[in-house]
Amino acid sequence: MIYLDHNATTPIDERVKEAICESLHLFGNPSSGHIEGKKAREVIEQARESVASLIGASTDEVFFTSCGTESNNLAILGYLKGYTKGHIISSQIEHPSVLKALRHAESLGFDVTLIPPEGTGSVDPDAVLKAMKRDTLLVTLMHANNETGVIQPVVELGRLLKERGITFHVDAAQSIGKVDVKVSELNADLLTVAPHKFYAPKGVGALYIRKGTQIAPILYGGGQERGLRPGTENTHLIAGLGRAADIIRDELPQIREHLLEVTERLYTELISKIDGIEVNGVGEKIPNTMNLSIKGVTGRALVSSLAHSVAFSAGSACHEGKDTPSEVLISMGLSRERAVSAVRISTGRKTTIADVITSSELIARETRRLRETV
Repeated sequence: MIYLDHNATTPIDERVKEAICESLHLFGNPSSGHIEGKKAREVIEQARESVASLIGASTDEVFFTSCGTESNNLAILGYLKGYTKGHIISSQIEHPSVLKALRHAESLGFDVTLIPPEGTGSVDPDAVLKAMKRDTLLVTLMHANNETGVIQPVVELGRLLKERGITFHVDAAQSIGKVDVKVSELNADLLTVAPHKFYAPKGVGALYIRKGTQIAPILYGGGQERGLRPGTENTHLIAGLGRAADIIRDELPQIREHLLEVTERLYTELISKIDGIEVNGVGEKIPNTMNLSIKGVTGRALVSSLAHSVAFSAGSACHEGKDTPSEVLISMGLSRERAVSAVRISTGRKTTIADVITSSELIARETRRLRETV
């Protein structure tokens, strides 16, 4: 199996596994005052330092959660707990954990505006500014889109929002581990970290909260994470997250160079073997991602037929026997036909040139077969 679906999730790095295994003997509750609890607390605080160092934050601005989805919900709904009404701006291409949190906010009486992307897949900062109202209190935007890989103009937008005193949440789930992410450069007040996207385990996440940003808990229980996120901390997975953060901090330039090399080579191989390929999303992108529409096939059929040899994702889903196009691609103005023929390919650290050549041959062969059956 050649794995080319790293935007969905990544395998755990062997060094991260080691960090997890090395912590498994730490059974103490990190909130306990005895030595066993203090040993666990020390591992957690070391991991907090690692995450803070990676994103350029202070350790007291990093809070551990169970996943990126929880971090997004805590950032949005936890911030809104300080208000009874107001206006929020986001985009139509956000992750469901943002869009559904905003839908819930609407049910509570908040006003939500979703900005459509341009045909490039990028949200126009001017469109965000034009959507602002007197009571706009939060803007939430992803750093990089999970389907197209297009990097959103969060740096420019963050500067504009800072000038206007509007709180800015950035969902960095897809960008951390692929490009440099520093909260000061983004002017982010809140930033979501999703570790399983960068070779750490599932079941752990983090949220950056700039000092002075008021967030209330959305879960209720003990006083863990300085009263913001109750529940006994998962020492072992947090240890893995800390090690993964250290690896990115130390190796990101080499990682990015490798991702660019294999991704560009894969694109070259595919367009040389398959006609009728169109690229979805243009401009600056994370280095491992391409979204391609392949004329004459559906993405779902292509992904399904290669499920045991090459792992990648379709830009559509099947509901009641019909292909349903990606809402992200439709919002970009793509035709339904082009959207349902889309696939997302996302390379990783262990992707080799041999993987690239073999997978391109398999995809090309299967494309020819599927076209002949239409």
